[in-house]
Amino acid sequence: MAKVSGGVRLLALGSAVLGAGAVGALLLWGVVPSAATALAGAARQPKGVMAFGSVSGLPIPRFVSLKSDEVNVRRGPGNDHQVEWIYRRAGLPVEITAEWDNWREIRDADGTVGWVWHSLLSGRRTVLVAPWNKGDGTLPLLTEPAAGEPVVARLEPKVMASVSKCTGQWCRIWGKGFDGWVQQDRLWGVYPDEKVD
Repeated sequence: MAKVSGGVRLLALGSAVLGAGAVGALLLWGVVPSAATALAGAARQPKGVMAFGSVSGLPIPRFVSLKSDEVNVRRGPGNDHQVEWIYRRAGLPVEITAEWDNWREIRDADGTVGWVWHSLLSGRRTVLVAPWNKGDGTLPLLTEPAAGEPVVARLEPKVMASVSKCTGQWCRIWGKGFDGWVQQDRLWGVYPDEKVD
């Protein structure tokens, strides 16, 4: 049985905005009022009602992954906004929370929010294994999607994996040296009860 470890490389260039709401962050970043107004409307969506991006027509929020090993994250949607940090890991899952022209507001597993150019994102689905776990605990990767099945590997927190399929309760994930099933609620990069084929 293999033990797989992972980690996320992030180069901070300035103070990251942590836990700021999209509208409040936009106002702090000096985004034009029409963008803030559009995002305020999306933030008022009733729970359970699907919102769609005004530019892409795709669901908001949605999970995607970083396409490049170097992705600049800016304070606001535009090259005139300061680069706050740089992600240095292609495939890292992020959540798109807003759209403005060709810019996408993203949030990572730590809750850090910023804006990236749309072409630096990919629709390929990836996940992080239990990034909220701070201890030494590992997560079993099983041969089949059911409790009690044989364990094929033990994954450490923050291991990144590609998603093959999710049933709403279990996801089949794979990466270098591992392939198997894990409980869906132990992953960041898929929504609870979401089905992925």
